[in-house]
Formats: sequence, C-alpha cells, structure tokens
Amino acid sequence: MKKVSLSLLTASVAVSAMLTLPHAPMIQAKEETLNDQVQELSRGTSWEKLDQIDLQFDVFHPQGMTKVGDLYFMSSVEIIEGTTRYEQPIDGYDRSPGKGKGHLFVFNEQGELLEDIELGEGDMYHPGGIDYDGKFIWVPVAEYRPNSESIVYKVNAETLEVEEAFRADDHIGGIVKNDKSQKLHGVSWGSRLFYEWNHKGKQLNVEDNPSHFVDYQDCESTGNGQMICSGITNLPNPANNNSFQLGGLALLDLKNNDILHEVPVTELSPKGNVITRNPVFLEKAEEEIKLYAVPDDDDASLLIYQTTNLSK
Repeated sequence: MKKVSLSLLTASVAVSAMLTLPHAPMIQAKEETLNDQVQELSRGTSWEKLDQIDLQFDVFHPQGMTKVGDLYFMSSVEIIEGTTRYEQPIDGYDRSPGKGKGHLFVFNEQGELLEDIELGEGDMYHPGGIDYDGKFIWVPVAEYRPNSESIVYKVNAETLEVEEAFRADDHIGGIVKNDKSQKLHGVSWGSRLFYEWNHKGKQLNVEDNPSHFVDYQDCESTGNGQMICSGITNLPNPANNNSFQLGGLALLDLKNNDILHEVPVTELSPKGNVITRNPVFLEKAEEEIKLYAVPDDDDASLLIYQTTNLSK
C-alpha cells in the first residue's frame, strides 16, 4: 500500500475544504440610522426647503404629526373659548379650563383632508405630540392647563378605530412607545417632566427634564430605544419688546432620559414662525434627513425640508 505523507494529506484536506465550503461573507459597513444622522446635526447644518403643500382645511392649532406610508396624521386643538389666568390658584389650577375640541386629522400628499377624528372628553380637549408604533397612533388629550389631567388614546392607523388606553393625572403634552421595552413615555406641560408607564398605563417613573434648551412640542420614537423631540422656547427681545422663537431638536435615550444630542433650528415659516413651533416629523432620506413641519395655525401649509450637507 502506497503511503501518503502527512503534509500532502493536510494540504489536500485544506484545498478540498476551500472548494466545498461557501465563501465567507464580506464584512459590510454598518448602515447609518436616522438616530446617527441626527447626531451629525449642528448649528452649521443647512436645511433646504423642498416643497410647500397648502393644506385644504383649517388646521386650527396643530400639535403632533406622524407619517404612515403616503398619509399624514396630525393632532390639533380647536379653541372655542380661551383659558383665563386666575389672580390666585383655584383648586390647584392657575387658569380656567376654556373650551375646545381635539382633532386627529388624516390628510394626503396633496393636502386634502381625508378624515377628522374628534378626541377628548369634557375639559380634556387639547391633543399633544403623537407617535406611530407600526399599528397604532398614540395620542394624549389633556386639559389646556398645567398640572391637570389627560386621556391617552390609541388609534388604529388602518381602521381608524379609537380606543382609550389609560388616563394620567397631569397634562401630557406628548407620548411615544419604546420599541425595545414596549413601555410608554410622555412629557408634561412644557416638557418639564418625563413620565414612564407600562403597556397597561401603570405609572412606573416620573423625573425632571434636565434640559432647559427648548420645550418639546412633538416627540417620535425612532428605534433602538430612542426618541427625537422638537420644540421651541420664546426668548425676550428687549430691542422691540417682542419675543424671539428659538427652535430645536433633541435626541434622547428612553432608558434613562439621557439627552444624546441637541441642536438649534432657526428656519422660519411663511408667517414668521420657527419651523419646529408645532408638529414635526423626521425621516431618513438616504444620506440626508427629511423634515416635515406645520408651524403655522389655521390657514397653513405642510413644509418639507432636507439637510444638504450631512454627507459632506
């Protein structure tokens, strides 16, 4: 019997393995997410206005917005009677409840109103910032005053069926659902407090917002246990006795409410409002970010912007 050397046998096995085993996959660079892109925003970021879609209905005072396919969902408050400040607090409130109606509008890319869903109950008529979890639109509806009460609704984005999820003993101005933990997170009047609930609405935590940069008007879950919030703060302008609107965006970690990144926004609407004054929705547009906003009240437009230098 002819002997084969160990070295030749080893080489033969190695060649055979190379011929029969599949090639090892090439290591690909990790795709950049919207959260990654937001952390690249700075004061030097340029926002290019791509489009202005005139909305063919009275938007009243918009609050929150999300995009599902080619449809837009936008919450808004219709004020019938404004609130009035008390000289002294009454029953813990600093103002009267006022009167109004809460709306969740559904409109298309042409600005045509498709549905008007009324939400609220009694003095709770002020919807806040909204979020879409892949099935439901989450909408808080509160009294139009701080330290009050709220109802949190979930609206089926396909059937538009409305269901009350739970109630909260404060003005909840915005809500998101954490995709990792399935918990719900909310912000109070002026976003001074962060709330956390389980899926049944049991309050798990409340803590102070450490940032005083802007008050969040609208927040949206963006995956990986994070959310993006948009908002404004009104700064005094002694030169003309008016106020100046400073807009801003913030990326937060929902696990511990850490602020991962903050950036100012100064672009103005046709009526002179900063574009993050009312509802805002952000989405990834290849290597850039697309921003959708309705910063004006009543007779308003959907403004669409895109960053122009993130990839540079």
